[in-house]
Amino acid sequence: MNLIGTKWKPLILFHLLEGPLRSGMLQKHILGISNKMFTQTVRELEKDGLITRKVFPVVPPRVEYELSARGKSLENILKNLDEWGSKDIQEEI
Repeated sequence: MNLIGTKWKPLILFHLLEGPLRSGMLQKHILGISNKMFTQTVRELEKDGLITRKVFPVVPPRVEYELSARGKSLENILKNLDEWGSKDIQEEI
């Protein structure tokens, strides 16, 4: 739980299940996250070995994030959380 137990980490990991995303596109998928919190969270995920960061040598700078093998091992957990959350929201309505 220490690796994915914050508000934003599971969301970032979930959106990376579909494949690599550029930094800006990934951040747009995470509604309500500030630039500071996004940067802090992806740095922690990278430090923990759950995502990889690739910087392309172009101007303007292009950064892409992708799940590492360790991050991909969370796929079933993340999908189950998404399914549970969707059902829970429907039951409340």
